[in-house]
Amino acid sequence: MIRSILDNDLYKFTMQQAVHVLYPRAMAKYVFINRAGTIFPDGFANRLSAEIKKMESLRLTDEELSYLKDRCYFLTPVYLDFLRHYRYDSGEVKVAVENGSLSIGVEGPWFRTILWEVPLMAMVSELYFEMTKPSIESKEQQIINNIAKTTSLRNANVKFADFGTRRRFSALTQENLLRDILSVKGNTLTGTSNVYFAMKFNIKPIGTHAHEWFMFHAAQNGYRLANKTALDNWINVYKGNLGIALTDTYTTDTFLQAFNSVNARLFDGVRHDSGDPVSFTDKMVNHYRELRIDPMTKTIVFSDGLNVSEAIRIRQYCEGKINSSFGIGTTLTNDIGPKALNMVIKLSECCSHVNSPWIPVVKLSDVEGKHTGTKDELDLCIRTTKRSSI
Repeated sequence: MIRSILDNDLYKFTMQQAVHVLYPRAMAKYVFINRAGTIFPDGFANRLSAEIKKMESLRLTDEELSYLKDRCYFLTPVYLDFLRHYRYDSGEVKVAVENGSLSIGVEGPWFRTILWEVPLMAMVSELYFEMTKPSIESKEQQIINNIAKTTSLRNANVKFADFGTRRRFSALTQENLLRDILSVKGNTLTGTSNVYFAMKFNIKPIGTHAHEWFMFHAAQNGYRLANKTALDNWINVYKGNLGIALTDTYTTDTFLQAFNSVNARLFDGVRHDSGDPVSFTDKMVNHYRELRIDPMTKTIVFSDGLNVSEAIRIRQYCEGKINSSFGIGTTLTNDIGPKALNMVIKLSECCSHVNSPWIPVVKLSDVEGKHTGTKDELDLCIRTTKRSSI
């Protein structure tokens, strides 16, 4: 199911490099969160465990190494040499199904385990549909739909990227989608988060960092300093490259306290991943203006559960206010009939080195339904961030 070590999202590699540089002794735990309470079929755990075991055979090929050297200028020779020798360890992952409830846990050095999230979710999704055998649209209808979506986005001048690896129907569906998009003359595709398909189709790999980058810094430095230290350390590693900052790990209002004049000028823009996109747009435009920055020199990347019509609506609202781009995921790579799985894998605990205590982490988000973590830790985070914004 996972055909290459690069069949993963770019931000996992960029974060892995940053962890490799700054936190080589850090440890991490991840957990699977089944938001919709999906019931998994008998034998699922064994099948998934077998696919996980197959991951151990993956390794960076000479062709892939050459591609990363040529296209991913922000990856250092030291990191690429590390990645060339990296091997997945299936012993870092524990899988079980009890009464149809799937549990997945990942534990190990952060610089190693950080690569598991995306391929694990892709395998869970593809295997679930393979085993449940739902009715799907014909190949011909899939092509028609993909071309229609691409044409609508092109006609509305919506710049978009494929962000759909994690919840794709299958790897083949994602590949066919990208092929169909690229067949449309004048398409406005900017790239894909999937590095393997970026290489295969000679398009731009897209991504910077995810919530776990901020969650780790909260565990190490507290919620008041999480955004500041996460941004500062990103700058320390990438020196202004990969300049789209994620805003909502502990709410956007809290993030903006750390997104000062220096950061707002250095970063190319921000990513919206929860909450009302129109209100978020107004908030960012006002923030840039208060800092005497022209919002039209910056970009918002929208990535929160988008479909074509929503992307067009947001693009029209942003017109003349701020530049916009869109990362569209599940509604591109898993929109062929059956309902996509509503699931995530999130960092749950971390520690600075193997002998230090485990610290629970949370993601607050701009909407309560996307919060992750224990109730006690979420309550602490909410109280802390509210006090810091007074």
